[in-house]
Amino acid sequence: MLADLASLEQVCALADQVSAGHDAIALLVNNAGVGAGRPPYRKRQLSADGHELRLAVNYLAPALLARRLIPALKNGAPARIVNVGSVGQAPVDFADLRMDSHYTGAQAYYRSKFAFAAFTFDLAEELAGSGITVNCLHPASLMNTHMVRQSMIPPMSTVAAGVKAVMNLATGPAGDTVTGRYFDGMNEARAHEGTYDPATRSRLRTVTAELLAPFLAGRDRATP
Repeated sequence: MLADLASLEQVCALADQVSAGHDAIALLVNNAGVGAGRPPYRKRQLSADGHELRLAVNYLAPALLARRLIPALKNGAPARIVNVGSVGQAPVDFADLRMDSHYTGAQAYYRSKFAFAAFTFDLAEELAGSGITVNCLHPASLMNTHMVRQSMIPPMSTVAAGVKAVMNLATGPAGDTVTGRYFDGMNEARAHEGTYDPATRSRLRTVTAELLAPFLAGRDRATP
């Protein structure tokens, strides 16, 4: 099933297609993303919905997809959500979500991954007791992927190393026994300290709910 995650309408269509074909699912791995881009990282792009592209694809799309699939995940419990993030994280500027000022692709990427980690911890708390675990990880540093090669930075890790870390949470015992955690590779670690801040997470939760409201109205979902 294919969808352009730069379009929230297509994310909804993807979720509907998955749900129509599968009443119960046991695993959601949010892995798609947009990197910093080719140097000098200055070209700001917007999504189909007018959001800064990296925030849209790396954060809003998987957040929406997860919420739209929660009913199917509950039906498939015990189930898991694995959010593939990055060790590169920087606090979101809520006053400039589109990054109209001082834009760089790298900073946009870091902010999207910060938001994704904070969302992970929030959703895990929200789904506590539901049979769904929600965890986030940095799979490996600078894997040999198109995203890394496009940034003109020499790869440091193999894709296999990243796959091993993702599968550890997707199918291994770790992903079943803990929730609301951040992993660096195979090991539990700490995300950016700001992602644990209650005020920051509350602000992000409110902003995200506002941005996704048109795509969640009238749907069965967890409470934002």
